[in-house]
Amino acid sequence: MNVEIRCVDPGFRAWGEILGLLQTAFAYQRDRIDPPSSVDRLNEESLAARSREEQLIIATHEGRLAGCVFAKRSSAFVYMGKLAVWPHLQGRGIGRLLVQAVEDFAREGGHSLLELETRIELTENHETFAKLGFVKVAEKAHEGFDRPTFITMQKRLVAHAC
Repeated sequence: MNVEIRCVDPGFRAWGEILGLLQTAFAYQRDRIDPPSSVDRLNEESLAARSREEQLIIATHEGRLAGCVFAKRSSAFVYMGKLAVWPHLQGRGIGRLLVQAVEDFAREGGHSLLELETRIELTENHETFAKLGFVKVAEKAHEGFDRPTFITMQKRLVAHAC
């Protein structure tokens, strides 16, 4: 499959496509997670605002949007969020390529640790991220909940050889 991965620049304007991708890719979670996903509160303006603080990385296939992920640098790690691939394109390695792009983004910024959060109920996501080298480091709860609602996973990056 011919997939192109790239970081979007400040002139990016296809926020409606990104919003549609996120809403579609996260739709399966609606009846499974509590509290509801933050994807339900996103709009084109909030995505554009997010991109001013985080790097949006997109995947395209045959010139069309196939997937996306946001990466945000902190002092200790790069946070990876809102990883999404259109459902009809899932299982073809696009998500893995997007994660690899976040790894490259982290290394370029001098970081050796990636972090993500995934809902406690979405055990298939835990397994997928574990296969990509992430390990569970914490269980946490959203505000107002007395039980864990999400887990934090991290991946230690190894330096590339010359």
